[in-house]
Amino acid sequence: MSQELTLRFLEMAQRSPKVQFHSLINTSILRNREDLKAFIEKIFRLEGKPLRSMQFIFCSDSYLLKINREFLSRDYLTDVISFDLSSDSNAEGEVYISMDRIRANASLFKRPIVEELHRVIFHGALHVCGYDDSSKKQKAKMTGLEDLYLSKYFKN
Repeated sequence: MSQELTLRFLEMAQRSPKVQFHSLINTSILRNREDLKAFIEKIFRLEGKPLRSMQFIFCSDSYLLKINREFLSRDYLTDVISFDLSSDSNAEGEVYISMDRIRANASLFKRPIVEELHRVIFHGALHVCGYDDSSKKQKAKMTGLEDLYLSKYFKN
């Protein structure tokens, strides 16, 4: 094994595997992925929820609609679906995000696509932290936390 390959394996082993991104569709607008992964871990620390692992899967409307129908018995488009897979006090989850909805919602709300994408990523993480958005009060709480984390993340 070459020294370069050995160093690459060592580098990969040092990175935190707690937060991972998987793309089934183009996500070229998602920059600074390692910084974002570290920030997501920080969200869990700030929320007092130890993080075991988070998987973010970026997909299309049709892919997410299929998940919505199959697992939630809902027949409509959505931007994000979170699955809390935690079996103990350590957070573990999967967050599916439709890049088609991100683009459409950014246009609808007249917000930058990058901001909308990060809002939805943080929204999914907050669900796995234990937040719900079923009621108006809960939704307002989550929106406030999304705004807080967006401002912290984009502060520079």
